[in-house]
Amino acid sequence: MVVLALSLGRSAVYSVLNLIEKLTRPEALSSQTTSMNSSITPDRPWLDLSYQLAQILFGVAPAALAVYLLLFRAGPMLWGRSPFAALGLDLRRPGFDLSRGAVLLAVIGIPGIGIYLGARALGLNTTIAAANLAENWWTIPVLVLAALEASLLEEIVIAGYFLIRLTQLGWSWWQMVLLSALIRGSYHLYQGVGQGIANFLMGLVFGLLFLRWKRVGPLIVVHLLLDVFSFVGYALLAPVVDWL
Repeated sequence: MVVLALSLGRSAVYSVLNLIEKLTRPEALSSQTTSMNSSITPDRPWLDLSYQLAQILFGVAPAALAVYLLLFRAGPMLWGRSPFAALGLDLRRPGFDLSRGAVLLAVIGIPGIGIYLGARALGLNTTIAAANLAENWWTIPVLVLAALEASLLEEIVIAGYFLIRLTQLGWSWWQMVLLSALIRGSYHLYQGVGQGIANFLMGLVFGLLFLRWKRVGPLIVVHLLLDVFSFVGYALLAPVVDWL
């Protein structure tokens, strides 16, 4: 609970409040825009870069905390192994992680786009502006780092650490997977109801796969690729594609 309160649980609470705020505006949800990866001081690029890097560094800190805490929690899903091995962060099976991640990219990514477009058409989602950094030499690298931060934080904390700890506490597999998916869906609700549903479904798949594979590696790969395509793709295409 403390780890969640410092990271994704806190994000879920603020996301729900943000959705309520958007739903109670005069304009419809579908006519609103959710901006992500925005510049803080666009007129001072080096200071803006410092802000972005600080956000990324502190954003991934709860994932490091989760790994650190596992050092002191032996249990049925650690079997005397290091936290990195128990989480599947040990880089011992790079081929497995990359290949499974690539397959998941198609399985998760294509339906996810469909849910997003459908939710927008039904008025259940905002328009997502995935990248709003000022144009600088560091814009694309920072967007890639932001994607890496999100993938490490979410998969280590909510797919790996969370399920390991609940297993140690004696929860059944379906209870763990369901709660993990609900939290994942909740902290995406600031983007709209459609994104909450899409990420809840993705959370069910990711939770089941972690319990089966005992590895967050493939989940980090697919999450990283999805966010890189979203952030970098939006930054490159939005200036020339009107409907984005």
